[in-house]
Amino acid sequence: MELVTPAVEPIGATGPDQHPAKCALTVLIIEDEPQIRRLLRAALEHCGWRVVEADHGRAGISEAAISRPDAVILDLGLPDMDGQEVISRIREWSGTPILVLSVREKPEARILALDAGADDFVPKPFNTGEVLARLRALRRRREQPAEHSEVACGPLRMDLAARRVTVAGHEIHLTPIEYALLKSLVRNVGKVVTQGYLLREVWGPDGDRYRNHLRVHLTHLRKKLTGAGFDRTLLHTEPGVGYRLTDCRTSQGPPDRQN
Repeated sequence: MELVTPAVEPIGATGPDQHPAKCALTVLIIEDEPQIRRLLRAALEHCGWRVVEADHGRAGISEAAISRPDAVILDLGLPDMDGQEVISRIREWSGTPILVLSVREKPEARILALDAGADDFVPKPFNTGEVLARLRALRRRREQPAEHSEVACGPLRMDLAARRVTVAGHEIHLTPIEYALLKSLVRNVGKVVTQGYLLREVWGPDGDRYRNHLRVHLTHLRKKLTGAGFDRTLLHTEPGVGYRLTDCRTSQGPPDRQN
């Protein structure tokens, strides 16, 4: 049976009932030089980006967990840790585009950064116009095609662009936590999605502490879905492992186990 599992070291967290707001076009700048942060902030905000900042690596990792940015601009030469380690730590739980800005000019530095999980590399000194163009290119590559903006399982439909959920055409209203949980399950339909994966997807890399909240929110989610007419046998609890949404097109699956 295929599992969806994380490999995450706890770093930082949000509260148990707050899903991090994903403001459109948010960029996190992890850079220890204030003048460079000011320059980037001015250029980015002028183009409509929302900017958050961190001047150390550990602070940047925590901010990435809290803010859930659409992109990260990262300097490799940070005071507390090397930028390559920052990339690796963020990549343990997030696929957000990472653009490296660095004075390290040797090809080996670029190779190491890209192998660690960076998406692009711009040497310092840099042109702000080029940085903005590269961010736009990264965003285009990461955005889902329009035909995949809606996902479904049987009568259940999720419009990811509008954040709208319907069952047999009837809209149901979910909390941000319930919506995030359902989105993870629908995107991995047919697979067992582990508890750890769901905890980190919804509450960030320190989500393990909210394991009891996961059970409660999934119970509420199941009640809302079945109350709207969704077949409860399609959402299974795999005791001690996680949850699975049956691929409605191929199998009705075994009887559901209670939470």
